[in-house]
This record gives sequence, C-alpha cells and structure tokens, in this order.
Amino acid sequence: MIAYRYDGTFAGFLTCAWDALERRADPVAFLLPDGAASLWEVWEPATDREKARKLYAGLKRRASPAFQKLIARGFLTCLPEKELALFTLIRRGLQEGDRVRLDLSDPVMARVNLALVKMWTEWDHLKGFIRFSDLDGVLVGEIEPKNRVLPLLAGHFAARYSGERMVLYDRTHHEAFVCDRGSWKLIPAEDFRMGPAGETERSYRAMWRKYYQTIAIQGRTNPKCQSTHLPKRYRHVMTEFITDQEMEAALPERPVPARSLEEGDG
Repeated sequence: MIAYRYDGTFAGFLTCAWDALERRADPVAFLLPDGAASLWEVWEPATDREKARKLYAGLKRRASPAFQKLIARGFLTCLPEKELALFTLIRRGLQEGDRVRLDLSDPVMARVNLALVKMWTEWDHLKGFIRFSDLDGVLVGEIEPKNRVLPLLAGHFAARYSGERMVLYDRTHHEAFVCDRGSWKLIPAEDFRMGPAGETERSYRAMWRKYYQTIAIQGRTNPKCQSTHLPKRYRHVMTEFITDQEMEAALPERPVPARSLEEGDG
C-alpha cells in the first residue's frame, strides 16, 4: 500500500500519477507537504514537468480534449480526496477512452461531475459578487471561495478590465491574481494587506452602501429569497455588507510581496 506525497501543484499530481501507472502500484492516498503522517509507505517523487506534460497530452490523445480538460478542472475543485478520484479516471481514460467521461452511472465520475457543477456555480456567482476597491490607482479585492476558482476568474477579469491594474486575493488558497493592463499571473501569497482606503474610495463605498439600503422595498423584504440569490458566505467580503472599520480590522500585518509581471503571462 503506497501513499504519494506531492507539492500540491497539478504538475506534481500528474508526476505521481505517471509514477503510479509506471509502477502499476495504485496509491491509497495523496498527501500534501504539510499533511499528516501516514501509516502507509510514502513515496515522494520530485515534480517532473516533462512527465506531467506527456501524461496530460496522453489524456487528449487517448481519450479526448474534453476528458483532458475535465481532469484539469477537477483538480481545482474542493472534492475530498480529489486526487484519488482523478487518478481513477486517468487510469480508466487511458484504457477505455472518452466513454469514461460520459458514464455518469459510475460513482467516481458522478462525484467528480457534481464537484465540477458546484465549482462552476461558485465561479459564476463570484463574477458578480466580487467587489474591488480603488487604492492608489489599483483595483484590489478579496475572495474566500471553497474551490480554487481564481485561475478561472483571472482571464475573465483581465479581459473585462484590460486597461486596469488589479490585484485579487484568494484567502482560502493563499494566492493572488496580479494584472497590469491585460498581462497577468498568479503568485503565491501567504500574507496580504489591502491597505487603508483614501477619502475618495471611502465616499464611493458609502454611496454604494446607501444605494443598496435605499433601493430595497422595506415592506417586501424576503431574507430567505435574498439568501438564495446572494448566499451569506459571500457577504463578509462585499462592500455593501461590511464597514470600512471591519474591512481594515481584518487586515494582516504584512503586505503581499511585489513581483514583476511578464508580458503575455496567463
């Protein structure tokens, strides 16, 4: 019984999958670097991007582009033990082709498909629920998603605000989307500081909150319906639901490190 420990990246996972397929030793668990100790024998293959690239290309060739994308997107979900589920699908896809993706009667495929539906729902919600603040000419926002949707949101916001400089921080997965007029990249960021807002930004926030409060018809307030259309788990990072004092009280002590952007990244 073998458990694989990897660095948490998609390339690291595919390296482990390559190794397991090559050794014909199905893993019983996938562990992260800071994960708990295991009762099983643990293998820690170094991330090999060439092996990962070959396996990823093989999914397209042996199954289909749609199956290849399913594995990549599945890795972004918050599905418990997603690596084991995805490894099972990879092994079957290489053997049986694209029909694995279409077989929703298979419990593993059904679980992955449901996780993908939930992830895309969260992605769609966040496109409308994200709030940016203008801080010294940079649009800055924060999210706290269940799934790792920042890579999916990055292209959307880079295209929508192609003339802006932006930072969007994912509190859950500790990474930031940094965009400079269309060129963007994702960087790891354990600590992040939005910074205090200036008077102009504070006035815009106040106007937005006032608009939210006055547009509602008090006699027809329906909290249950409101929670359906705007789930409560998104509200703690939305301007209309929190005060400036609450936003700044939650700031960490250290700022995100500045890093240069490479033209065309993303």
